[in-house]
Amino acid sequence: MPMTSNWTLFFPDPCSCDTTPGCCCHSFSADLVFSREARRETAMAKDILGEAGLHFDELNKLRVLDPEVTQQTIELKEECKDFVDKIGQFQKIVGGLIELVDQLAKEAENEKMKAIGARNLLKSIAKQREAQQQQLQALIAEKKMQLERYRVEYEALCKVEAEQNEFIDQFIFQK
Repeated sequence: MPMTSNWTLFFPDPCSCDTTPGCCCHSFSADLVFSREARRETAMAKDILGEAGLHFDELNKLRVLDPEVTQQTIELKEECKDFVDKIGQFQKIVGGLIELVDQLAKEAENEKMKAIGARNLLKSIAKQREAQQQQLQALIAEKKMQLERYRVEYEALCKVEAEQNEFIDQFIFQK
């Protein structure tokens, strides 16, 4: 198979100016045009490189990854970034919730301590009332005993008075 050139040079019609090929209107004015065969060979080369794991991107730079895989990787990267952002927002929300729950727990603990204090105060008041009731019952018992002593003493004094009155009456009648 004969080797053909991949490049075909196309030169425009010569200009009417009498200058040399390096004139101002024709300097490096040759256009490069791919021939059909050159395009086919390029496609074959791309296929061969593709089989070897090498690919060309949209800027015709040689890449190790397939452009589709690269695009999927970029999409995955963006999705991961979105996911990380959402996780960050979730963590902020959860952090706020945890702070709120901690605050409510502290308030509940304070209320619990107040309730325990009130219950202990109520118990101590109840014990004080029991002690006061016992003191009053002891005082009542003491006063009852005193009343009984006074009653016995009164009865004894009444007997003494009756005896003295009888003695006086006998003394007056004996006179």
